[in-house]
Amino acid sequence: MDNRTKSFDNSKDEKWYLIDAKDKILGRLASKIAYILIGKNRVTYSPDRVGGNYVVVINTDKIKVTGKKLIHKKYYRHSGHLGNLKEFNLKYMLERDSTKVLELAVSKMLPKNKLRKRLLKRLKLYKDSNHKHNNHNLVQVVM
Repeated sequence: MDNRTKSFDNSKDEKWYLIDAKDKILGRLASKIAYILIGKNRVTYSPDRVGGNYVVVINTDKIKVTGKKLIHKKYYRHSGHLGNLKEFNLKYMLERDSTKVLELAVSKMLPKNKLRKRLLKRLKLYKDSNHKHNNHNLVQVVM
Protein backbone atom coordinates (compact mmCIF):
# COMPACT_ATOMS: atom_id res chain seq x y z
CA MET A 1 0.00 0.00 0.00
CA ASP A 2 1.36 3.39 -1.03
CA ASN A 3 0.89 6.09 1.64
CA ARG A 4 2.58 8.94 -0.20
CA THR A 5 0.53 12.00 -0.94
CA LYS A 6 0.32 13.36 -4.45
CA SER A 7 1.36 16.90 -5.16
CA PHE A 8 -0.66 18.85 -7.67
CA ASP A 9 0.98 20.99 -10.32
CA ASN A 10 -1.29 24.04 -10.45
CA SER A 11 0.70 25.69 -13.23
CA LYS A 12 -0.91 23.37 -15.80
CA ASP A 13 -4.39 24.40 -14.70
CA GLU A 14 -4.12 28.19 -14.87
CA LYS A 15 -7.26 30.28 -14.47
CA TRP A 16 -7.58 33.98 -15.27
CA TYR A 17 -9.96 36.14 -13.24
CA LEU A 18 -11.25 39.61 -14.15
CA ILE A 19 -12.21 42.04 -11.39
CA ASP A 20 -13.77 45.45 -12.00
CA ALA A 21 -12.60 47.80 -9.21
CA LYS A 22 -15.17 50.50 -9.97
CA ASP A 23 -16.74 51.74 -6.69
CA LYS A 24 -15.13 48.91 -4.68
CA ILE A 25 -13.60 49.51 -1.25
CA LEU A 26 -9.80 49.22 -1.31
CA GLY A 27 -9.25 46.81 1.60
CA ARG A 28 -12.06 44.42 0.76
CA LEU A 29 -10.96 44.32 -2.86
CA ALA A 30 -7.32 43.68 -1.90
CA SER A 31 -8.24 40.81 0.41
CA LYS A 32 -10.35 39.16 -2.31
CA ILE A 33 -7.48 39.51 -4.82
CA ALA A 34 -4.97 38.05 -2.33
CA TYR A 35 -7.33 35.14 -1.62
CA ILE A 36 -7.53 34.30 -5.33
CA LEU A 37 -3.80 34.79 -5.99
CA ILE A 38 -2.81 32.47 -3.14
CA GLY A 39 -5.19 29.87 -4.57
CA LYS A 40 -7.41 29.32 -1.55
CA ASN A 41 -10.44 29.16 -3.83
CA ARG A 42 -9.13 25.91 -5.37
CA VAL A 43 -9.40 22.34 -4.23
CA THR A 44 -5.69 21.84 -4.90
CA TYR A 45 -4.59 24.62 -2.51
CA SER A 46 -1.18 24.14 -0.94
CA PRO A 47 0.52 26.88 1.12
CA ASP A 48 3.97 26.12 -0.31
CA ARG A 49 3.01 26.44 -3.98
CA VAL A 50 1.83 29.17 -6.33
CA GLY A 51 -1.92 28.83 -6.76
CA GLY A 52 -2.06 28.88 -10.55
CA ASN A 53 -4.41 31.88 -10.71
CA TYR A 54 -3.94 35.16 -12.55
CA VAL A 55 -5.96 38.24 -11.62
CA VAL A 56 -6.65 41.14 -14.00
CA VAL A 57 -8.03 44.24 -12.27
CA ILE A 58 -9.51 47.07 -14.33
CA ASN A 59 -10.68 50.59 -13.36
CA THR A 60 -8.26 51.06 -10.47
CA ASP A 61 -8.76 54.84 -10.78
CA LYS A 62 -12.31 54.42 -9.44
CA ILE A 63 -11.43 52.71 -6.13
CA LYS A 64 -13.22 54.00 -3.01
CA VAL A 65 -12.04 54.23 0.60
CA THR A 66 -14.07 54.74 3.76
CA GLY A 67 -13.70 57.32 6.49
CA LYS A 68 -10.95 59.93 6.39
CA LYS A 69 -8.32 57.60 4.97
CA LEU A 70 -7.75 59.83 1.94
CA ILE A 71 -6.08 62.36 4.21
CA HIS A 72 -4.88 60.30 7.18
CA LYS A 73 -3.44 57.16 5.49
CA LYS A 74 0.29 57.69 4.91
CA TYR A 75 2.76 56.06 2.54
CA TYR A 76 6.50 56.41 3.05
CA ARG A 77 9.48 56.30 0.68
CA HIS A 78 13.13 56.58 1.60
CA SER A 79 16.21 56.74 -0.62
CA GLY A 80 18.58 55.64 2.13
CA HIS A 81 20.20 59.05 2.54
CA LEU A 82 19.87 60.91 5.81
CA GLY A 83 16.85 63.18 5.98
CA ASN A 84 15.32 61.90 2.75
CA LEU A 85 12.17 60.29 4.13
CA LYS A 86 9.20 61.23 1.93
CA GLU A 87 5.64 61.04 3.21
CA PHE A 88 2.57 60.93 0.95
CA ASN A 89 -1.11 60.65 1.79
CA LEU A 90 -3.52 58.28 0.04
CA LYS A 91 -5.20 61.03 -1.98
CA TYR A 92 -1.87 62.01 -3.57
CA MET A 93 -0.97 58.37 -4.26
CA LEU A 94 -4.33 57.67 -5.93
CA GLU A 95 -3.94 60.72 -8.17
CA ARG A 96 -0.34 59.81 -9.02
CA ASP A 97 -0.69 56.05 -9.59
CA SER A 98 -3.76 54.16 -8.40
CA THR A 99 -2.33 50.81 -9.52
CA LYS A 100 0.57 51.21 -7.06
CA VAL A 101 -1.86 51.72 -4.15
CA LEU A 102 -3.73 48.50 -4.93
CA GLU A 103 -0.49 46.60 -5.52
CA LEU A 104 0.87 47.68 -2.11
CA ALA A 105 -2.39 46.71 -0.39
CA VAL A 106 -2.41 43.26 -2.00
CA SER A 107 1.31 42.78 -1.32
CA LYS A 108 0.81 43.34 2.40
CA MET A 109 -1.95 40.69 2.42
CA LEU A 110 0.19 38.01 0.77
CA PRO A 111 2.45 35.66 2.75
CA LYS A 112 5.79 37.18 3.71
CA ASN A 113 7.96 34.51 2.07
CA LYS A 114 9.62 33.65 -1.25
CA LEU A 115 6.25 33.20 -2.98
CA ARG A 116 5.26 36.86 -2.65
CA LYS A 117 7.19 38.08 -5.73
CA ARG A 118 5.91 35.20 -7.85
CA LEU A 119 2.33 35.85 -6.76
CA LEU A 120 2.57 39.59 -7.46
CA LYS A 121 3.77 38.85 -11.01
CA ARG A 122 0.40 37.16 -11.56
CA LEU A 123 -1.46 40.37 -10.68
CA LYS A 124 -2.21 42.61 -13.69
CA LEU A 125 -3.50 46.12 -12.87
CA TYR A 126 -5.00 48.68 -15.27
CA LYS A 127 -6.25 52.22 -14.60
CA ASP A 128 -9.14 52.01 -17.06
CA SER A 129 -11.21 49.25 -18.67
CA ASN A 130 -8.72 48.60 -21.50
CA HIS A 131 -6.46 45.60 -20.99
CA LYS A 132 -4.46 43.26 -23.22
CA HIS A 133 -5.63 39.92 -21.80
CA ASN A 134 -8.67 39.34 -23.99
CA ASN A 135 -7.12 36.21 -25.52
CA HIS A 136 -7.27 34.45 -22.12
CA ASN A 137 -10.45 32.84 -20.90
CA LEU A 138 -11.31 35.44 -18.23
CA VAL A 139 -13.75 34.55 -15.45
CA GLN A 140 -15.66 37.57 -14.10
CA VAL A 141 -15.51 37.82 -10.29
CA VAL A 142 -18.66 39.25 -8.73
CA MET A 143 -18.20 41.10 -5.44
